[in-house]
Amino acid sequence: MAATTVATSAPASIGLRRLLSNSDVILAIAVVAIVAMMIIPLPAWLLDILIALNMGLAVTVMLVSLYLREPLDFSVFPSLLLILTLYRLSLNISATRLILLYAHAGSVITAFGQFVVGGNYVVGIVIFLILMIIQFIVITSGAGRVAEVAARFTLDAMPGKQMSIDADLNAGLIDEQEAKTRRRKIQKEADFYGAMDGASKFVRGDAVAAVAIVAVNIIGGFAIGALQLGMSLTQALQTYTLLTVGEGLVSQIPALLISTATGIIVTRTAAEENMGSDVLRQLTANPRALAIVAGLMVGFGLVPGLPKLPFMIMAAAIGGVAWVLQREKKVARERQAEVEAAPAAPALIEPEAVAQLLTVDTLEVEIGYGLIPLVEAGAGTGLLNRISMIRRQVAMELGFILPKIRIRDNLQLPPNVYAIKLRGEEIGQGSLVPGQYLAMATGPVAEELPGLATSEPAFGLPARWIEGTERERAEMIGYTVVDPASVVSTHLTEVIKGHAAEILTRQDTRDLLDHLKKDYPALVEDLVPNPLSLSDVHEVLRNLLRERVSIRDLVTILETASGLAQGGARDADLLSEGARRALARAISNQYRSGDGSVHVVTLSPGVERLISDAMGDASRGLVANLDPRLAQRLLETTAQNMEEMAARGYPPVVLCSAAIRLAFKRLTERVLSSLAVLSYAEIAPGINVIAEGMIDLPSGAG
Repeated sequence: MAATTVATSAPASIGLRRLLSNSDVILAIAVVAIVAMMIIPLPAWLLDILIALNMGLAVTVMLVSLYLREPLDFSVFPSLLLILTLYRLSLNISATRLILLYAHAGSVITAFGQFVVGGNYVVGIVIFLILMIIQFIVITSGAGRVAEVAARFTLDAMPGKQMSIDADLNAGLIDEQEAKTRRRKIQKEADFYGAMDGASKFVRGDAVAAVAIVAVNIIGGFAIGALQLGMSLTQALQTYTLLTVGEGLVSQIPALLISTATGIIVTRTAAEENMGSDVLRQLTANPRALAIVAGLMVGFGLVPGLPKLPFMIMAAAIGGVAWVLQREKKVARERQAEVEAAPAAPALIEPEAVAQLLTVDTLEVEIGYGLIPLVEAGAGTGLLNRISMIRRQVAMELGFILPKIRIRDNLQLPPNVYAIKLRGEEIGQGSLVPGQYLAMATGPVAEELPGLATSEPAFGLPARWIEGTERERAEMIGYTVVDPASVVSTHLTEVIKGHAAEILTRQDTRDLLDHLKKDYPALVEDLVPNPLSLSDVHEVLRNLLRERVSIRDLVTILETASGLAQGGARDADLLSEGARRALARAISNQYRSGDGSVHVVTLSPGVERLISDAMGDASRGLVANLDPRLAQRLLETTAQNMEEMAARGYPPVVLCSAAIRLAFKRLTERVLSSLAVLSYAEIAPGINVIAEGMIDLPSGAG
């Protein structure tokens, strides 16, 4: 008997696998069949089966949406919604054909017309209209708005998410493969919410179509029954209205389930548990609110005329839950107080002499006494080890040796605050919560984690400090979670990159030249001090670092500068532009996307001509002196193109002619600091360039 069971189940399993392997063919046949249903009359028994299938699919979609942990787990939903809407409309057409031809549309529709509404067509119409009001005004309208806002927030958050990934990659917290995976997920999120924004319009259109179809069916059925079949007016109205209302209910109940599923998906982000568990946990998160509700229930029970027993039972139940939860919170607060009452951490192991405080260091990080344990942490996790990694990273990426970064305690700072200073002046500040983790919400979330609300210091992303026990759950629901030392190191890395041109001193330039002179003595001797001085070389390197161009290939930079200087060029801007052209391959590779291409937006010929005319005499600097209102419109247009580039997952890059590149960069750098401006000469041969748009001004704007 067992052998027979195995022999029977094995072919069935093989057949199922073969069926699933041809799912694309099955889907194509299903779509063609849906279209055919609108044209070919269906028998009543087949219509009953297809209506039952429609209800089953709607319930399945609804339950799947309830058990989702992450919206992307159901990324096919927008396309599935379109197919289900088309299927439902085809059922409407088939049912309408049977109702008008035979005054009968199968057992399911008849049952809904007779049993569900009690055979009263007035009651049926009222119920149908109430369903439509619920779906169209409440669920569909709300889901459409949420989908629109979610799509906008997702696109707006993409640059911050990309920067967060780049920061983690630069800090060595993730590898290149993990960075690619996270970037791919960000792109999928943008595509999903954009598709959901459009898919919500299907649901709205379906609700409008349902009302129109029911109205047409009632009018058409009444005309056919009274004029063609010789029915009395009352009989015709009773027969066709009940069938039409039954057909409308059969169609709109699944539609209501699908609409609800749409709302659940667009209002829910990643979660650790299913929706039922999350709802129960979050409703009971605040004992004080539950205690107030219990008091209100008691008040209702004391009102004369109202039944006392139901309200008192609910008051006792809710009050008991509030008491238990309040007791648990009190125990947690007592434990937290014990931790905070612990002795403060000792001073730094090697206190500095007071006289050394008079020295102005190039870079220093001052910390409050509460952050001293971060410095004293073990190997690989302490702040000192992270700073050593930052110095190596800057040397590899930017091409110069970062001066030593001094860490000192400052009793004038709040205990958990740190400050980053450049030559004694503060250029960055942040606060930490030792022992906790920073969870960053890089996009819209339906669930907020418990913890202290704050902002991520490097990129300004909204974040929360959470306990270590919440870390795994936060990562599962889509938050980016980092430890305090990583927060400081990421912030410090971004500050250094943004101020690299100010950090590089003439002495640093001299050290670079002395190091290069060991292998290339002729190059250095022919360039410095004649025809260029050390100050000229220093300014050229600062111009490159200002736009985050690495000066690691110092040989190419100096050879280019030497050739231009021999021709009489002494202006640092002109020398820097020449060096950029020589570094075309490095600059191009810096902005290549995952497909190997450089995605850019270009300037229209009119805008290029406008900037070129506004530059005037080059001796006064490569600056475009535009009318302020015209410059503002140009910046707004550029910002719009940047947002569209970020929405597609590409770094914002503008490509223009070499003559106006620096002028356009200086025009945009204060407002659009993250915008990269490249010239055509800075695109290396063999690099594929894809134009994603063009920056232009309206006709007559100039």
